[in-house]
Amino acid sequence: MVMYSIRYVHGHIQVYDSNGNFLFSADNEREVREELESDAESAS
Repeated sequence: MVMYSIRYVHGHIQVYDSNGNFLFSADNEREVREELESDAESAS
């Protein structure tokens, strides 16, 4: 399981991995969840 952190920056969301590396940005939390679910499906 990959751990991540979510940061709110100037009206949008940035997602980082557990090492602090930038993964992607999104406009809202729904987009974050969809992207993370998509990545999890791709990994399996």
